[in-house]
Parts: sequence; C-alpha cells; structure tokens
Amino acid sequence: MSVGLLLSLAGLALVDSTSIGTLFIPVWLLLTPGTINARRILVYLGTIVVFYFGVGLLLVVGGSRLADVLGGALDNRPVLWAQLALGVGLFALSFRYDGKRRPRGGGVLRWRDRATSGDSSTRWLVGLALLAALAEVATMLPYLGAVGLLTTSGLGAAQIVGLLAGYCLVMVVPAVLLLGARLAWPKLVEPVLGRLNAWIARHSGGVLGWILGIAGFLLARDAVLRLGLMDELVIRL
Repeated sequence: MSVGLLLSLAGLALVDSTSIGTLFIPVWLLLTPGTINARRILVYLGTIVVFYFGVGLLLVVGGSRLADVLGGALDNRPVLWAQLALGVGLFALSFRYDGKRRPRGGGVLRWRDRATSGDSSTRWLVGLALLAALAEVATMLPYLGAVGLLTTSGLGAAQIVGLLAGYCLVMVVPAVLLLGARLAWPKLVEPVLGRLNAWIARHSGGVLGWILGIAGFLLARDAVLRLGLMDELVIRL
C-alpha cells in the first residue's frame, strides 16, 4: 500500500465530501431554526456512508472480475496512457465550469427546498439521503476514480474493503465537524453556515468544475507514476 495511493484516495474523498448529499444538504439541515437533533442528522450521514460503501463494493467486485478476465491488460502502457488522457481531458473540461458563467442554481435550489420542507423525522431523512445518493450515482466521478485506483492497486480484499470504508467515512467528516460545531457554539456557527449557504447558491455552477479538475488531476497523476514518466524526467534532468 503506497503513500501515493493513500493520498490520492484521501484527496478524492475530500472532493466527494463537498457534494450535494455530503455537504449541501447537511448545511441546510443545520440551518433549521431551534434545537438540532444530532441523532437524526447522523442517521442521514450514516445512510449516505452505507449507500456509497455498498455501491463501492459492487463496483470493486465487478472491476476485479473484469481485471481477472483481462489479466494484466489494465497495467499495460496503452491502458495507462488512456487513463492519462482521460485525466488530462477531465482537467481541461473543468475550465468550462469556472463559475464565471451565469450559474444554473435551479437544481441546487430544488434540493434546498427538499431539505428544508420535510418534517425531519428519521424515516424522512433516510429517504432524503437515499434520494440524494441515487441522484449522484451518475456523476460520482471522484468515487469512480477511487474505485478504479483500488481495483488496479493489487491489494488484498481486506485492505480494499478497509480503504473503501475509510473513504466513505472521510466523505462525511466535514459535515460531522460542522454538526459538532453547531451543537457546541450555535451562535458563532450559524452565521458561518449562513455564509456557506449563500456561497453554495452563488457558486453551485462552478462546483462541478473543480470536482472535474481535481478528479482529472489525481487520475492523471496515478497514470504518470505508474508509467514511470516522472522517473524518466528526473533521469533526463
């Protein structure tokens, strides 16, 4: 298990921690007036973790079987060059979502309405978490990148499951920290949450851009290291 793999997974997990399901909705739930019920919000976050972990296991199993069928094809230089091209492409595409264009906040605002219009019961929060996670399945690029790294890492099943579980927990760490701060210092944290909410409404159009950029960078970095391009560059210098 290399340090590079751990850093890549941690970076992707932190990117995933800023999605609608892992950060935006928790912020809106924490802005609810009155006393915050920590248990219910933890149930929401726990549902997100369990869902992502389950999807990750299915993807890893499928990817591992594909890797067994292909043998060492996934480590061939043409495949690694394709991964590098994909990473560079995602990074280049991210500049189209730089936040300077007129934001399309309708989708994000609809999620805010959903988060603030419910009764905050445990059943409703679980349903909201599943709905948010399902809506993000098609766009979970960082998570798909992390699963790809784990599938081709050559690690044992126990290590992969442990890393996947750790990834899913890191995803919700920012939301848990905000919850703890909201409970401990409500008067200090509420204005911060309000500013964060305003930032989400203003810059939601650019969030996808930096998610694509970071995911692309990490995928390209992994390909560069596995291709040995950095070693070749150092030798030439």
